[in-house]
Amino acid sequence: MFHETKLVSAHFVQEDKKQVIPANAGITHCILTMSKEEKHIVILVPSNSALMDMAGPLEVFNRAAILAQREEQDIRYIVHTVSGEQTRQVITSSFLPILCESTFHEVDYPIDTLILSGIPADENQPLDALLLPWIAAQAKQVRRICSVCSGTFMLAQAGVLDGKRATTHWRLCQRLADMFPEIKVENTPVFVKDGNIYTSAGVTTGMDMALALVEEDMGRSFALDIARQMVLFLKRPGNQSQYSTMLEAQETDYEPVKAALSWLHKHLHEEITVERLAQQATMSPRNFARIFVQELKITPARYVEKLRLEQACRSLTEKKLTQDEIAVQTGFGNAENMRKVFLRTMEVTPSQYRKRFRSTF
Repeated sequence: MFHETKLVSAHFVQEDKKQVIPANAGITHCILTMSKEEKHIVILVPSNSALMDMAGPLEVFNRAAILAQREEQDIRYIVHTVSGEQTRQVITSSFLPILCESTFHEVDYPIDTLILSGIPADENQPLDALLLPWIAAQAKQVRRICSVCSGTFMLAQAGVLDGKRATTHWRLCQRLADMFPEIKVENTPVFVKDGNIYTSAGVTTGMDMALALVEEDMGRSFALDIARQMVLFLKRPGNQSQYSTMLEAQETDYEPVKAALSWLHKHLHEEITVERLAQQATMSPRNFARIFVQELKITPARYVEKLRLEQACRSLTEKKLTQDEIAVQTGFGNAENMRKVFLRTMEVTPSQYRKRFRSTF
């Protein structure tokens, strides 16, 4: 028996014409339901959600649903947009109204994966009184529960993250840690998986997380096909940093530290010690190390390692150099030292990183 269904039930509303337009109008297909394992993917959209937080994962799973049907995969994704309000229409943070398939009160099917889109965490936005209890109840039933950006705060408020590792947008990590000390907040990863709970960082990282979820279900080749369809430059692993070390360095305006950093970026291939950095800042090593941590919230040694790691990653994906050549240029000394740092910090080898992320353009 065949069943015709819409892949996505989100609609965009044009206010000026008062016209409701289906988000993927015209995409229908026939599926042999008895031979497929149905997985209901729900994107929960509270009022004032960031549009990309919702649309990114939605597009990933939409395309995965189409490709899975085309390839006659055993899994059938059914993707839903669900309002976190009493009404199906939700106004996003960019003031674009969307019409969801239903409200969370109306969900009457078993959810496989629940993804919470983010709302501004600094506005103390009131939520529907029944939303957090509903999220808490679903967390005990679903196979996977996830959040994008500040959606992590809703998981925390619902008690889902107690004793768990989690992340959010890097600007909000400290606030999350202060408000919920029982959560093990990780500041830098693109996304964090702890058991069946997934939390991602800011905005576009929701697509990275969604691709990882698809990869779990369908395999790496399938997920890379989706990434290529969406013209994503990289399918980033969860442990990749949210932001660059050089950008992080711009947070200090203390001239002696800035002078040391400017020198460091030009001499990264050399042996770097706290004594050499302190010399550039015309400070004692002990005082320099103390001020460095105070300014950048990271030790000099850890900063140097992160900078070397980032440059090595760029070289692996952008240059046709051997690993030994890259290791020498970035100050690791040799390929084995570089390999140890990659495994410890990123849980992949340089070879695996190059194979995964090297541009084919």
